[in-house]
Amino acid sequence: MSASTLVSLTWIEGEIEQWLRFGREIGDRIVDRRRRELSFAPGSIFALVRWTANEFGTATSDIAIVRAVSPGEPYSTTPLVDPGAELLLATSSWRRVETVLAAIDAVEAAGVDPCDAAPDHWRHVHNRIAAGMRPRAYSPSRHRAWQLRSAVA
Repeated sequence: MSASTLVSLTWIEGEIEQWLRFGREIGDRIVDRRRRELSFAPGSIFALVRWTANEFGTATSDIAIVRAVSPGEPYSTTPLVDPGAELLLATSSWRRVETVLAAIDAVEAAGVDPCDAAPDHWRHVHNRIAAGMRPRAYSPSRHRAWQLRSAVA
């Protein structure tokens, strides 16, 4: 097993659109006009958005926020992610995807890179959306608490 996590993305305008909302890749390889592969270091957090359409409009839309794992760590199989990753948030339907995108925007508005936000925050957002509730805001003080906890661990 390679130490990096590989993400395969496809972009066919108006049909299949897969992209990263955030993430720090360590490698990027263009396969052809419509496909590319990105590599992520273990521990990297990134958001993967997938959208497909047919002749009637949007067929599927979903988002997953995941953490790339180290060799030997347990992981969940996730579409487009090889070998898989730790799933922090996953949801589908455009309404829920928009809610997650708004939560990502809120983290950025707080002055925090979403890649650096606490993994527990993304789990919290997942659980609140699944329960039909509004997620709590991610503040600079919560981020500072996360940094202090991770420095001790």
